[in-house]
Amino acid sequence: MQDDAFAVVNLASESATADSYNNHPIACVNDHEVRISTMTEAYQWHSHPHSDEAFLALEGGLFIDFDDRTIELRPGHLITVSRGVRHRTRPIGQRSVNLTFERAGAHSERLPAPDE
Repeated sequence: MQDDAFAVVNLASESATADSYNNHPIACVNDHEVRISTMTEAYQWHSHPHSDEAFLALEGGLFIDFDDRTIELRPGHLITVSRGVRHRTRPIGQRSVNLTFERAGAHSERLPAPDE
């Protein structure tokens, strides 16, 4: 029987997917989830009304678009997006793998693009 208190997560295995977008939890820390996201295309505009969200780029890099600017995250870079801020993510290059940290069960609210 495996002791979950010492479970090791293999990030390479967790990010191995042919899906254009895959985002799933890989660990829990207190009342927060660690999620791994693999993407080859942009995700929709959205916000999280009740939780901040931190992004840590692991592979490929990530553009995070906001209403008034775009931030570029390269592997090893981390940024926190405050609750309620409209944003969308896009891969830099062909594929992006990143970790996100947010309150467990955080709700995402789909939003129109800033120019809609």
